[in-house]
Amino acid sequence: MQPLIDNARTFGQRPEEFAHLAEGQSPDVLFITCSDSRVVPALITGARPGELFELRTAGNVVPPHSFEHPTSEAATIEYAVEVLGVKEIVVCGHSHCGAVGAVVRGDDLAAVPAVRDWLARAADEPDCSDPADPTVAEAVQNHALAQVLRLRSYPCIERRLAEGRLGLHAWFYEVHTGIVREHRGDTDSFEKL
Repeated sequence: MQPLIDNARTFGQRPEEFAHLAEGQSPDVLFITCSDSRVVPALITGARPGELFELRTAGNVVPPHSFEHPTSEAATIEYAVEVLGVKEIVVCGHSHCGAVGAVVRGDDLAAVPAVRDWLARAADEPDCSDPADPTVAEAVQNHALAQVLRLRSYPCIERRLAEGRLGLHAWFYEVHTGIVREHRGDTDSFEKL
């Protein structure tokens, strides 16, 4: 913890770098990814403060849209689209994902009931030909595509897509190489950016 505290103490010693942030935010991208500490959106994309609006959930899960039972994730998505006017949404899965791996392997999650119930409610089991693969690459890529598809059911996203004012992207980040791949519709494959 001490290195984090030390950095936080020196971080604010450059106020000229941050003064413009008080004027508000206008990110172009909503970046939805996993809570995993190895996935750092600003590091992956090179974004500066104010350039990405982030939503991080266990397994980069986008819950089903519901008017009766809104979630904080749905509120974040709606705010990004309706208030901030983001032009792009990226759902970024990653290799070695514990959440997706647990789903495809059928791991016993009794010791973490909130995680178990979150994944059972919010994540359909993605196709995976080799659940023993430690990278769970195929499963994570299919899961990211399923989350993009689920986003399309959100009314604000459906409307913006129909107007041609929003792009949806599925990315796959390899934590062991740093390589980022994007799903290409024309080849139906994840290709290196």
